[in-house]
Amino acid sequence: MSHNSYSQKVALITGGGQGIGRAICHGLLNQGMTVICADIDMEAADETAALYSDIGTIHALSFDVSDESSVQEGLQNIIDEFGRLDVLVNNAGISTPFTDPIEDLSLDEWQRYLDVNLTGVFLSSKYSLPYLREQKGCIINIASTRALQSERDTEAYAASKGGVLALTHAMAISQAPDVRVNCISPGWIEVGDWQKSRSSIEPMHSPADLAQHPVGRIGQPHDVAYMVCYLATDVASFITGQNFVIDGGMAVKMQYGDTQ
Repeated sequence: MSHNSYSQKVALITGGGQGIGRAICHGLLNQGMTVICADIDMEAADETAALYSDIGTIHALSFDVSDESSVQEGLQNIIDEFGRLDVLVNNAGISTPFTDPIEDLSLDEWQRYLDVNLTGVFLSSKYSLPYLREQKGCIINIASTRALQSERDTEAYAASKGGVLALTHAMAISQAPDVRVNCISPGWIEVGDWQKSRSSIEPMHSPADLAQHPVGRIGQPHDVAYMVCYLATDVASFITGQNFVIDGGMAVKMQYGDTQ
């Protein structure tokens, strides 16, 4: 497919201001799409839009996925300006997986994870679907390998991301054949140098960190973005309801207390 094949398409990326979301904005811009970098952190969204403005058309948009009125208003702004929506990437989420132990975990904190990580996907999808259906578009949800395996004290995060997996295959059936819905579950992705300028850090990893991954390295945001770019295009027209694990093989490697 040529760059021009997607020049009329409009993509909305939630949580697009930093980390994996920033890399997704970059990737879809390089495919020729108009990109809406939506984020609750407008400093990050504006910085991403400015950083990539020479590649193509990118707009920053204030967007709180956990707030129904914010989602409705944001989508209406997109339609008013561009008249269409072809791709929704539900990337926004609370990135820190660890909380207090479950017996000490407050209901408010539990609910916060569900509101952002799961209800945010529901709301953004709900209000995008009428426009996506018109274009035979697609939804790509970003979950996590923590939906499939866990460390201690990650119940809220794991439950929210597990919900994203279930919501993905449910929507894929309900919305077929008009809208494809798929999911990506990243593993260990180093986002330190993909943050907004004043939050950016230089990644540092030990040999043991690298050895946990059969491919011999930590993941990068563009590893996830490449899969998004594939799923967002017509070459993936026969793929829906699937979850793609991108973790360098970490999830399938047996662990016996060492990294050999």
